[in-house]
Amino acid sequence: MDEKKFYITTAIDYVNGPPHIGHALEKVQADVLARHYRLKGGNVFFLTGTDEHGAKVARAAEAAHKAPQEFVDGLSAQFKSLKEALNLSWDDFIRTSDRIRHWPGAQLIWQRLAAAGDIYKKRYRGLYCFGHEAFVTRKDLVDGKCRDHLTKPEVMEEENYFFRLSKYAKEIEDKIKNNELRILPETRKNEILSFINKEGLEDVSFSRPRKDLPWGIPVPGDESETMYVWCDALANYLSAIGYGQTRNIEISKFQKWWPADIQLIGKDILRFHAAIWPGMLLSAGLPLPKELFVHGFITVEGQKISKTIGNVIDPFALVEKYGTDAVRYYLLREIPSGEDGDWSNAKFRERYNGDLANGLGNFAARVLTLGEQPGNFSRKTEVDRGIAAKISDVRKKINENVENFKFHEALAALWEFISSGDVYVNEKKPWAIKDERAKKETIFNLIVVLDNVAAFLAPFLPETAAKITKSINWEGDNLNVRRTGVLFPRIK
Repeated sequence: MDEKKFYITTAIDYVNGPPHIGHALEKVQADVLARHYRLKGGNVFFLTGTDEHGAKVARAAEAAHKAPQEFVDGLSAQFKSLKEALNLSWDDFIRTSDRIRHWPGAQLIWQRLAAAGDIYKKRYRGLYCFGHEAFVTRKDLVDGKCRDHLTKPEVMEEENYFFRLSKYAKEIEDKIKNNELRILPETRKNEILSFINKEGLEDVSFSRPRKDLPWGIPVPGDESETMYVWCDALANYLSAIGYGQTRNIEISKFQKWWPADIQLIGKDILRFHAAIWPGMLLSAGLPLPKELFVHGFITVEGQKISKTIGNVIDPFALVEKYGTDAVRYYLLREIPSGEDGDWSNAKFRERYNGDLANGLGNFAARVLTLGEQPGNFSRKTEVDRGIAAKISDVRKKINENVENFKFHEALAALWEFISSGDVYVNEKKPWAIKDERAKKETIFNLIVVLDNVAAFLAPFLPETAAKITKSINWEGDNLNVRRTGVLFPRIK
């Protein structure tokens, strides 16, 4: 990977409803990567945004008795406000209803596909799933319903434009196999390869009649058709960095950042990102993304998130009640990266009180209380070799796990380090050491441990890391330590 530039994207969120805890998971995971590579000196561009066209949005707007643009404006603003709520460090937020920034890029990629001879028109009859915004086959159904959305698809017959995806099936398969397009975890790579091998890649319906779906981007050269919402949405990764713009500065921006280094998505949209998207890029003559990381779903108390059940978890309410870093920690530690995980109030309290209040919070309070006592610590004080070696080992583990998208394992390694710091305090009992030099060296070792804990913590819990770092301050050759407030008050 070119360490000088790191372009990371999330899937853009579909605005047929407000943000929930599943949206928060992907954004926080991406934020950890962005902060990690910035701390390593990388030039990072972190993109997110909202997907605002399509039949689902049009129907939701109608049900809310609002014009589509008014409807998406309100919801997009909610998704955008996740930045402050979750302390996200994204660099740009793209909206697919933006006619100036997004539409030119989406229409240009259509024109490139057409120029390659990969767009054609035909009449088609099939089962259309409005949840996926795509035609499905009976093999995709369980008891006549979409397995992901649990709704019956509608029979639809239309004359649409199609994209010749089948033409690129072998090339896409080869690039995934040889990791030119690296898909993680390995189970998702195997899933898409199995799908290509067994089902093949069929040509994709790439438009809808504008009389039936006026809410969307018109097909270039044919105002009677609306671009397929996935063609429109996938183009955001290009349009946000200047694709389709004519100014030299925008062209230069695109050349600088593309291809994406890592794209984060949920497992329900794997086929779109690992089949249709690379097919579009190959047709358009553009490089493929380097890596695709696929995370799982969040259930709530063991049940799928559902408006009908009424178990949708509001991330804003969680942050207001428990704080940003507590929510970030649970998502990153309790939800296994790349797998499904569960939100449980009981588990949250257990993680919060056990790991944050009693673990990190208690260790920080102990060390800062000891360090605040007059000690005249000097930069020349040597750190215990065993501690220095452990710091180096933890740094290596965290780096490897983050760069392999194993956020929960990175935090497990960090909390093991925090626990070892507590053991060191209990064994050394610095408050009982009579020899002042030995006492000072012991406390200094603990301060170094805590200072490194804060440094390792910065991509995951940036606010907490900053509070700890602020309490450990070198002024010239002298170290000043000041106690901070309680980092994580216990909850009942």
